[in-house]
Amino acid sequence: MKITLLGTGTSQGVPVIGCSCRVCNSVDKKDKRLRSSVLIEYDHTTVVIDTGPDFRYQMLRAKVKNLDAVLLTHEHYDHLAGLDDIRAFNRIRKSPMDVFAEKRTLKRVEQELDYAFGDRKFPGLPSIEMIEINENDNFSVGNIEFTPLRTLHHKLPVLGFRCGDFAYITDTNFIPEETMEKLHGLKVLVINALRIELHVSHFNLEQAIEQIQKIKPGRAILTHISHQLGLYEEVNASLPTGIELGYDMMSFEL
Repeated sequence: MKITLLGTGTSQGVPVIGCSCRVCNSVDKKDKRLRSSVLIEYDHTTVVIDTGPDFRYQMLRAKVKNLDAVLLTHEHYDHLAGLDDIRAFNRIRKSPMDVFAEKRTLKRVEQELDYAFGDRKFPGLPSIEMIEINENDNFSVGNIEFTPLRTLHHKLPVLGFRCGDFAYITDTNFIPEETMEKLHGLKVLVINALRIELHVSHFNLEQAIEQIQKIKPGRAILTHISHQLGLYEEVNASLPTGIELGYDMMSFEL
């Protein structure tokens, strides 16, 4: 299984428009962060988790030629705004795109892309097969089995996902004990760490490290990072053994 972090930034990305801080002015490509998304490839199955505003460029940059499904963690705009661009894969596949999400998130997709769900179908519109999932039932895409992982984004329920020995958790500041039990034995955990200061709906760096130390994965990678966290080289060098900052196009195999 190959995992690629397509984007590791928060909702504004890095650099932030109009910002002249050290991070936004950095020339290190590891400080350039598109909105958070991950690509999972296994045998002949290819899946993307979240299609934010940078989805089109992320697909081009990663040279993705075919896509079997999209998984959505939740309905916030920075995680689904690029979904219209699945049109290219509709053309390649000659079939609708399977989009897996909770009922609430699917409803938002239908609202945002209302033109794709009307009775009159015009050529070139995105074609979507919406598949409702819930936190209690595993589901499969091709030969990849996914376990939904319930977390909270302040008061908003969101999903992370586990497949095999890999788990992806973003946009959360609380992991219930029932979810913790589903995270035993991970080889790699990707989890959000927004900044140094506390935040109402995201783990900060200290909180993310605390969660990682409870879960005890073989390797932990931080994502959904803002410019307020600091420079990649400086922050990464300060992290405990086994924990590292993610960066765009970081790739590894399990």
